[in-house]
Amino acid sequence: MRPYSKVAPGWWDYTTLDTNILNEAAALTAQDIQNLERDGFAIRFYDTIEEFYLAEALEYIDAWQQATPESPAGICGPIGPTEQLPLVARLVNELNISLDQCHFWGMDEWVVNGKEVDAHFPLGFAKADMDLCFSRINPELAMPSSNLHFPSVNPKEYSASWDTARCVVMQGGQGEVKHWAFNDPPKREAPYDATPPPPEEYRKLGTRVVDLHPMTLMQNARTSGGGTVQNVPHQAVTVGPIETWKAEKVSIWHPGHHDNPFGIRLTTLMIAKQIPDTSVPMSLLADHPNVQFNFFRPGLGSCDVEMH
Repeated sequence: MRPYSKVAPGWWDYTTLDTNILNEAAALTAQDIQNLERDGFAIRFYDTIEEFYLAEALEYIDAWQQATPESPAGICGPIGPTEQLPLVARLVNELNISLDQCHFWGMDEWVVNGKEVDAHFPLGFAKADMDLCFSRINPELAMPSSNLHFPSVNPKEYSASWDTARCVVMQGGQGEVKHWAFNDPPKREAPYDATPPPPEEYRKLGTRVVDLHPMTLMQNARTSGGGTVQNVPHQAVTVGPIETWKAEKVSIWHPGHHDNPFGIRLTTLMIAKQIPDTSVPMSLLADHPNVQFNFFRPGLGSCDVEMH
């Protein structure tokens, strides 16, 4: 039987992994990380934060410039990082890019009292996308509202939208629990109380309402609310692996402050060496044919002991 989580014994998470994997990840240097690149898994480093977020913003532009009336195209984007979003709007306006045939899929949204939150919820993800990006785009260039797809607790329409246009890239960050979107580790419940569910079972999940791992609640309180965990909902609706595997590319951005130096090393190692494990949801991307990890080099940090 696998060890119990050091953080939340009722859940699976990366603390239940074999110690040898954890130790190997912690020892990785920047050069070691670069050397983990393989076919289907690209690794990119950026030396300035400006270059990092500009490159992230340009993924939007590249995806949208591929859209045609015969082949509409778009991007699935995250809330976290968000620093690229105003840059996206500025680029669209300055380059005079019409978004008429373009699409955007939001990755996730909070759920409160059984309903996705509305545009007035302070922590809302659709609200952030609109405020930081889409409301800043010149009206004559703006994307049709019907091409903006945000998940809801009744996900049928959202899931169907993934078959109406190409998703050129799914862009995301990495949470401390090693999720993409809100694909958190599952609870430690029968029949998977001794070992986590197999990857092929997790891969069957589509857009759905999820309970959030305690680590996710604490991270969102820290990064978005100054630690006010009482304001963070315990449920969300999230894009699933089914939709993720419809994306032609999955691009994950590591600025160095969403997950820690150990976490970004761990998922890099597991994807590179093709060790998918549902206690580390990001590791399931080991089986996606086109994944890219993007690192802000100064944010890579180290796993050395340093007492404060």
